[in-house]
Amino acid sequence: TPWPGNNTRDHPGMIQVFLGHSGGHDVEGNELPRLVYVSREKRPGFSHHKKAGAMNALIRVSAVLTNAPFMLNLDCDHHINNSKAVREAICFLMDPQIGKKVCYVQFPQRFDGIDTHDRYANRNTVFFDINMKGLDGIQGPVYVGTGCVFKRQALYGYDPPKGPKRPKMETCDCCPCFGRRKKKNAKNGAGGEGMDNNDKELLMSHMNFEKKFGQSAIFVTSTLMEEGGVPPSSSPAALLKEAIHVISCGYEDKTEWGLELGWIYGSITEDILTGFKMHCRGWRSIYCMPKRAAFKGSAPINLSDRLNQVLRWALSSVEIFFSRHSPMLYGYKEGKLKWLERFAYVNTTIYPFTSLALVAYCCLPAICLLTDKFIMPEISTFASLFFIGLFLSIFSTGILELRWSGVSIEEWWR
Repeated sequence: TPWPGNNTRDHPGMIQVFLGHSGGHDVEGNELPRLVYVSREKRPGFSHHKKAGAMNALIRVSAVLTNAPFMLNLDCDHHINNSKAVREAICFLMDPQIGKKVCYVQFPQRFDGIDTHDRYANRNTVFFDINMKGLDGIQGPVYVGTGCVFKRQALYGYDPPKGPKRPKMETCDCCPCFGRRKKKNAKNGAGGEGMDNNDKELLMSHMNFEKKFGQSAIFVTSTLMEEGGVPPSSSPAALLKEAIHVISCGYEDKTEWGLELGWIYGSITEDILTGFKMHCRGWRSIYCMPKRAAFKGSAPINLSDRLNQVLRWALSSVEIFFSRHSPMLYGYKEGKLKWLERFAYVNTTIYPFTSLALVAYCCLPAICLLTDKFIMPEISTFASLFFIGLFLSIFSTGILELRWSGVSIEEWWR
């Protein structure tokens, strides 16, 4: 429909299907992919939750119209640089061994328009080529907001499917120290094998759908279709009408959207929170680094923009650290977040506080010169050996990281 007025902050929800409304086909007879423009309803006085709210609206619209099992998230200043990138991500998500427990595949951020010496450290090489690669060996990298392929089911707040349980060791009665005795009265010989496959259906049958997903029967039905697709009996006109409904301002009221479902509200950087809650549920993520950069974006071109960007990230990290989602306290109940992964999330939220220590380090030499007092212990004491060992371990760790990742000294200094 035509745009009803020019007020971008006060308008109804609109959906325009550019391609695929009537099942368009190419010259070889293959169905063309759909191209749909979505503008969610905006009204004064409503909190629309910015990017996170927009992403949640897109989850619901796409679930009603196409319901693909995977979703690619890109920022508006990013573009596809590698035509095979999505295929590589799908290979991880459909892997028969680990794919069922993968919630998203994260690609590193690469940028165009950076000067030769990268004077503003836009590449973030240490983070994307060292830290994120290291997290891939634990429970997976953190979600950085763009260049990420998601499994739709993970965004709905579901737990990952349970793997087959290890068989319990059984022994005879002669050695009571090892194993346990086999139970004689098993119920019809049936274990919990069938229960794992139907856990979701059993859980959802007792769940209040409206409280969790909102008042849309078509959308709720789509959340139970793990393989994606829409019901064949539904008409395009009915789906479009329902899609308009799920992007209305009041749809998320009294639901779990932004709290347990989709992109999480309450932070400037909703990406860290969203990935953190997925990992707390037991999902793992994958870091994919193809030789040709998958996606490229625009980087800040002056110091002012770069400092504003870093300040926004730092403020958000501090905000998360003091919120109920603090990695220090959140997610201990079920114990599905690995200890080293939690440590990495703590580091992600606590790093702005290191600026206080850096200021102190810069001031201490001047204080020593002015007061004529040396703050370090004498070389003959045990404390000096402790300090020397500590600093040597820090230096050696940094050197090894640089060697393993191929980061140059100049990039590390930036």
